Amino acid sequence: MLQSAVRVPDHGKRTPFRFLRIEGESRHSLGALLAARSRTRDPDASDSVIEKDRMRFSFAPTIVTVIAKLGPDPKIPVQERLLSAGCVCFALLQAAQAMGFGAQWLTGWAAYDPEIRSRLGIGEDEVVVGFIHIGTIQQGEAPERERPDAAALLTDWTAG
Repeated sequence: MLQSAVRVPDHGKRTPFRFLRIEGESRHSLGALLAARSRTRDPDASDSVIEKDRMRFSFAPTIVTVIAKLGPDPKIPVQERLLSAGCVCFALLQAAQAMGFGAQWLTGWAAYDPEIRSRLGIGEDEVVVGFIHIGTIQQGEAPERERPDAAALLTDWTAG
């Protein structure tokens, strides 16, 4: 799956991304950290909110965190490197699903929280692009959601 995921556009061959795997008991440790941090961020949060954060990483057996490396680069704009990391998320999602796994691309507040980022080892010049949750589908096929009409999104440019 990872090998498939790294076959993405990468202007300048910079490999502006890396992976962080979260599995086993580490998922529950991260959940405990999120619950504690959630309580610190909002002391009035309900017990159900805290419990949701505690369980956030416990449903799939493997979570692959895709991290964009966005440090200085004199030739390749930050946006192009960030888009490359976004493509990695999508390619990983599709690879997992093609192999018969259930997979979901999530972020949530933990992706942006300075303390959680620090505890995950996310550098100052890095951002979490997605937590890709990978596991076995428990309830048949994932339901399809309504998609926009592609034709309605298309316009034509003409010289003139």
